[in-house]
Amino acid sequence: MRIISASRRTDIPAFYAEWFINRIHAGYVRWQNPFSGVPYTVSLRPEDVSAIVFWSKNYSPLLPHLDELNQLGYRMVFHFTITGLSKQFEPLVPDLDELLDSARQLASRYGPDALLWRYDPVVISNATPPEYHMRRFGEIVSALERTTKACYFSFAIFYSKVVKNTARLQDEAGIECRQIPLDEQLHIATALADIAAEHGITMYSCCGDHLIGGRIMKAHCVDGELLQRLFPDELGSVPRRPTRKQCGCYESTDIGAYNTCPHGCVYCYANAGKEVALSAHGNHDPTSDILAGNSAAEARSP
Repeated sequence: MRIISASRRTDIPAFYAEWFINRIHAGYVRWQNPFSGVPYTVSLRPEDVSAIVFWSKNYSPLLPHLDELNQLGYRMVFHFTITGLSKQFEPLVPDLDELLDSARQLASRYGPDALLWRYDPVVISNATPPEYHMRRFGEIVSALERTTKACYFSFAIFYSKVVKNTARLQDEAGIECRQIPLDEQLHIATALADIAAEHGITMYSCCGDHLIGGRIMKAHCVDGELLQRLFPDELGSVPRRPTRKQCGCYESTDIGAYNTCPHGCVYCYANAGKEVALSAHGNHDPTSDILAGNSAAEARSP
């Protein structure tokens, strides 16, 4: 049995829910290693899946399928990114009220422990200074009280793709984003953690060990211990398998693909560009056994 991650690399619930359900019906999925290009085949039969960890900014397209997934016996948790940023930062993410409604629906079905809120990343700019985040975070955390118990966060990292996107944002809208020093990150994170604690929510730092301490815990976004607590009779021993420096994740198989998420967020490092992702989504075949990649290539089990 294995944990399925769906997906860090793209937003499957928002843009590929039909494809995902088709793969559930087929009982398997194919995915392509983004670094080696090697394709693999992975079983999605309920008896072979210990849990599914979803990641999304918009669960609305997946909600109609939850009854079927429940009936088939899948065990699920839901990372839900809700930042409240404007369309200038997140062009295709739904409005905050719609996201909060989806969050409440998920929590009512699966409980607050299974809904993992992500205020991620924290983007500092002349339009979103620290004071903005204190106010916006406070609004969202108040709305999510008793809906979730955990908030995962990190600060925006300026990879080359992000630098290109933020430079365009500055040219087009006059919004200048900046990477802040570690002491300023700690000051902001501590203030956010204090606000979260007032509403019964614990903050978890994702790939930011310099922020851990006090009210801030280390994040395990694919969390074997959490899954064992939620599903004690179904989950065996799960090893740690970090995906990058300071990552605390447990082993999982990610079935997504880079360069396929049309949200167009300026801080995204999973897309080479908005146009590339839009093209991939437009050419996507929901009946294919692979979300993106060379579907004619020979697959082998990992």
